[in-house]
Amino acid sequence: MRILVLTYEYPPIGGGGGRAAQDICRELAEDGHQICVLTAHFNNLPQKENQDEVQVVRLKSGRNEPFRAGLRAMGGYIWASFWNGLRWICREKPDVIHAHFAVPTGVSAWLLSRLTGVPYVLTVHLGDVPGGVPEKTSRWFRWIYPFTPPIWESAAKVVAVSQFTRELACKVYPVDPVVIPNGVNLAMLDPGEIICHQPPRILFAGRLMPQKNPVGLIRVLAHLTDMDWECVLIGDGPLRNEVEAAIRISNLQNRIRLTGWIKPEEVLDWMRKSDILFMPSLSEGLPVVGVQALALGLALVVSRAGGFPELVQPGENGFLADAQDDLLFVSHLRRLLSDRELLLKCRRASRNLANQFDLTRVGQAYSALFLAIVKAKNDERLSH
Repeated sequence: MRILVLTYEYPPIGGGGGRAAQDICRELAEDGHQICVLTAHFNNLPQKENQDEVQVVRLKSGRNEPFRAGLRAMGGYIWASFWNGLRWICREKPDVIHAHFAVPTGVSAWLLSRLTGVPYVLTVHLGDVPGGVPEKTSRWFRWIYPFTPPIWESAAKVVAVSQFTRELACKVYPVDPVVIPNGVNLAMLDPGEIICHQPPRILFAGRLMPQKNPVGLIRVLAHLTDMDWECVLIGDGPLRNEVEAAIRISNLQNRIRLTGWIKPEEVLDWMRKSDILFMPSLSEGLPVVGVQALALGLALVVSRAGGFPELVQPGENGFLADAQDDLLFVSHLRRLLSDRELLLKCRRASRNLANQFDLTRVGQAYSALFLAIVKAKNDERLSH
């Protein structure tokens, strides 16, 4: 099949949704599908390149930050992806369009499908669902929401990355999404022999934004100064200065390292050198960093937000707490940091649990979905 993929975030820019899109594209290309990705250009990235048989085209859209896109950049992406997508469809005649994110990408997919008749599949990640990330999207959903129902209703199929995201979407739109989780390549993310580092390393990876609650993470770690540990915070964002101030106030400068925005492969390098993924997020879909942490055998201490509970068997591979329950997070971390055998057990259990998120299964699910949609369209054409 020829598949046109629309996603306004794609590594090295964006967050977990973009990384999930990249993983799916590579898996589909490996299965023999022809994939072209239209994404946003940033800085000095090449405008066109071939990545593992995936054709990546980066479009000028006004994006000026790697970790987020404002409304202007989103509008710029809709405009650029529509016209470039229209030319590509006329030339290559794809079988299906795969759009990641209902907003803004779904707008372009809807327009292209209406004009060309090519069906589209919409994969939603959470922030593009009203109510998914209220602290981030509530204001602009107030005026953009009335325009979004056709994007969802016109899709040949809607895919949600977690059961939580599916349930949230069903409350807002008359759709019945299928759940296909984000996956990882287990062969590439083989941790080898799982050990516990000394001192244990705690890892946070995400945008430094209210949604991820990085300042709350510092508050929790400030209660654990009597224990032996170090922490790496990966990411950047508007809360960077606030996070740095919290580290100074808590006198944790020698125990917490901020890497800033780094490449996805560098994130994985840090993950391989860590023991615990600590994410006290306020909201999540099915975080790619969480699935990667499973594959690399990290114990998870995470919030109950969104899809995180789908990654944790409490007491087996980690622990859950409400995002604002600092004291329970302290208790969970203290248990793991003080009991090497428990930490090792949780790490091994995470790797076993990762089998449920094998990227091969994810790719097969998308392939089957696309083929069914194309077959249904062909059958409809023949019946007329």
